[in-house]
Amino acid sequence: MIIKKYKANSMNEAITRIKYELGSEAVIISQRKIRKKGILGFFSKKILEVTAAVDNKKREDNVNYGIRTIKKIVNAGMKDDLSSGEKSAGTGNFYENNITRKNNEELIKEVQQMKGMLNKMMNSPYGNIGKSELQLKLESSDLNDKVIKKILSSINIMEDDRKDEEKLKEVVQNMIKVDKKKLAHVAVLVGPTGVGKTTTIAKLAGRLALMEKKKIGLITIDTYRIGAVEQLRTYADIMNIPFKVVFTIKDMEKATEDMKNCDTILIDTTGRNSKNKMQISELRAFIDKVKTDNIHLVISCTTKDRDVDAIVNGYKQLNYNNIIITKLDETCTYGSILNILQSAKKPISFVTTGQNVPEDIKTMSSEELTKLVLGEDIVC
Repeated sequence: MIIKKYKANSMNEAITRIKYELGSEAVIISQRKIRKKGILGFFSKKILEVTAAVDNKKREDNVNYGIRTIKKIVNAGMKDDLSSGEKSAGTGNFYENNITRKNNEELIKEVQQMKGMLNKMMNSPYGNIGKSELQLKLESSDLNDKVIKKILSSINIMEDDRKDEEKLKEVVQNMIKVDKKKLAHVAVLVGPTGVGKTTTIAKLAGRLALMEKKKIGLITIDTYRIGAVEQLRTYADIMNIPFKVVFTIKDMEKATEDMKNCDTILIDTTGRNSKNKMQISELRAFIDKVKTDNIHLVISCTTKDRDVDAIVNGYKQLNYNNIIITKLDETCTYGSILNILQSAKKPISFVTTGQNVPEDIKTMSSEELTKLVLGEDIVC
């Protein structure tokens, strides 16, 4: 569905513009009289503002039908011209026959070129019929349909005279919430397998211990994945920070008690299938013991859009309150950032941009993230 507003001096003028831009299938949703903005506008005559809408699918079907009809006419024309050429070739003099044959050859060539163009139009670009440049821009950024619809609806109700691009930046930036609070005494990272939780927690530990000179403790309950414990132990040894491996809920209580003098305790958890409620419940039992409301859901920027909702909803029972988005360096489009945040309805705390520990983790402002989402910036 495309919704557009038109400003005109009369209804006839508005209808003419609507039919020209949206087609005869467009319907008028509302109309009202307004004055032009600004001081001079206050004394000016009121003008008409008309809101119209059109169903993309209908427009696409109409155009496709028109193209198919043209192709039939072209094909029929080719047959008629060829048959008439063959008849004339059997009569008349040699000079006339040569001219007829040459004309037919040129006609065939032109018709074949036209058919090629029509085929291209049928096969690809007409999926974009009725879509505004703004919508195509958002689709090229890998934003999902739900988010695109929300953005366009927000832009359509904005009544100022700014360019659509300026409105777009404002809308997207307002949709991105950033958590700028410092990490609490105990911070937990949760999320599915393969999103980079262990590397991310090592980056956080390095950032806090080496750059901010904080006293940090590391705890892992990820005893299922081969090498996960040793990987984190290696990082802890390099940074010279205390490290504990937890196997039971009782171990968790003792580990946090032993590290109570640390400024921040970072807890790495086992990657769980978000659809397995029993596994998530087991994980919650460990997290409940540390009594923290600083729980970060870690999701990769490369996660398929259809899987994002499943992950976000599956981990809700852990009461996470922040999102960490990883692997920004492994994609060329960043629309998934906004898809994830809109699905989770939680602020973003950190992003990771590579494998280097501790350098490749950062906080980004909503303005910086907006530039990434809209393709105005990239992660090197």
